[in-house]
Amino acid sequence: MRVLVILLGLMWVVPAMAAAQTYDLLFREGVLSDIHLGEALTYFKATDRSSSPKDGSGDKVSLAITPEKTATLTLEHGGKHRQLGSFPASVGNPVIMYFLETTVRDMAAQAGGSPFYIRNRIKEALLGEAEIVPVKLSYNDREVDGQRVTLHPFSADKARDKMGGFADLALAVTVSDEIPGWYYSLVASAPLKAGSDQPGYSSSITLISGQKGRQ
Repeated sequence: MRVLVILLGLMWVVPAMAAAQTYDLLFREGVLSDIHLGEALTYFKATDRSSSPKDGSGDKVSLAITPEKTATLTLEHGGKHRQLGSFPASVGNPVIMYFLETTVRDMAAQAGGSPFYIRNRIKEALLGEAEIVPVKLSYNDREVDGQRVTLHPFSADKARDKMGGFADLALAVTVSDEIPGWYYSLVASAPLKAGSDQPGYSSSITLISGQKGRQ
């Protein structure tokens, strides 16, 4: 599993000379420096609009730091735990790679098409212009400042007519220096049909517990 996840991580690596504001915001390095051994971040993962932390449905993704200074991701589904893999903690928070790869897999399964094509189009979008807006976030009974980065990777794609609602896929990632692990939420959504307002695909990962370590 570790080999597979390392390869998954490499799929999202972009040469430094090509880095842009969007990519730098989404793949911020060093965001786990305040998460110490014995501490963990817990995220709630929902695959549609019906599940929520309040009713206990959906899955949980946890991130823990090992003595070897690696960040380990674990998925809790149906009371069972499955390790998703380990990454160098110094690089950044690997939850975004899990989020993006899950979106690629789901889109390929539901809309058809090559996951390699889908992944490459999303990688291109990571280096392009994105909608970046300031937002106010509520976390641990505090209001903090953040930013929401929204991508539409297939808005001008030549194969839009073959993608159904995924042609209008939106990837919205909300980040903040005040949030442990940097990511407040990661949301992928697409309408039922291209250009429609009817809900279709929805997948989200939201931080539900975690605290920055005290120096």
